[in-house]
Amino acid sequence: MSKPQVLVAVNTFSDIVDRLRPHFDVETNETDQPLPYDELIRRLQGKAGVYVSGSNKIDAALLDACPDLRAVCTMAVGYNNIDLPACTARGVVVSNAPDVLTETTADFGFALMMATARRITESEHFLRRGEWKHWSVTMFAGADVHGATLGVLGMGRIGAAIARRGHLGFGMPVIYHNRSRLPAEQEAPLGATWVEKDELLRRADHLVIVVPYSPSSHHLVGEKELALMKPTATLTNIARGGVVNDAALARALKAGTIAAAGLDVFEGEPAVHAELLSCSNVVLTPHIASATVATRRAMSDLAVDNLIAALTGGTPPTALNPGVLKR
Repeated sequence: MSKPQVLVAVNTFSDIVDRLRPHFDVETNETDQPLPYDELIRRLQGKAGVYVSGSNKIDAALLDACPDLRAVCTMAVGYNNIDLPACTARGVVVSNAPDVLTETTADFGFALMMATARRITESEHFLRRGEWKHWSVTMFAGADVHGATLGVLGMGRIGAAIARRGHLGFGMPVIYHNRSRLPAEQEAPLGATWVEKDELLRRADHLVIVVPYSPSSHHLVGEKELALMKPTATLTNIARGGVVNDAALARALKAGTIAAAGLDVFEGEPAVHAELLSCSNVVLTPHIASATVATRRAMSDLAVDNLIAALTGGTPPTALNPGVLKR
């Protein structure tokens, strides 16, 4: 009896992909380029499962064109590239990779916030251009992190990990806004206080955005929200592109509405808004918040665990729509 066929649409660790081979006939993408949409559909013909990343779009049209597909397993925690209701309606189980990247992403978010506050990228470029001729009192004077008010927009796993770093490591008062307030026993170890969103924006010295992307969070921070922030404040976005209005942010940075920004995610990435590229007071990184070898391996391993379980009668550890398994 032939094995089910699966596609690994992401060029990932070969030894982890090898874990699939005892169970499936495995086709891989050997390039670091995301498969174009039409090519993805072509290569999914006859496939029962697919391993994807956030770069692969899985929508209703693709599902209709690939009727054999039964499992979509992403190595990312975010899944806004996957039409979950369409998958559920067609009996396709979907899984993601939460938890395994929480601490690494929080490390990076805090590092990006600190680089933004202390003008590290701006000063390094100045040095590399050979412009450093003498020392001065105000040269690249930035903002303190220790003791400053940390604002967290989105207090999920990663938001809580960032709050913990700020509270315990840097003595930062922590305020946050979430759709629902955390129980008091979860707030206390983080030194965190829930506030309304407008108050969060007005009071935060350093705002870190960690909300998932959805239609309701599209442009959650735009021109109106930026105008509420302190002119000395910084904004760090490690959530998803589209949560922040990048055009409005570029205008705010150039006008001095806020002091600086650190961005790991962008609208329409890998494209970056041209006006952001011309701002000196922004730190830009290419969606690498989870990029350590150990964490990326853990994300890949979890996607493989999910794919094996979904297609061999098991229960995927992190299924997003486990009810389809009962059909």
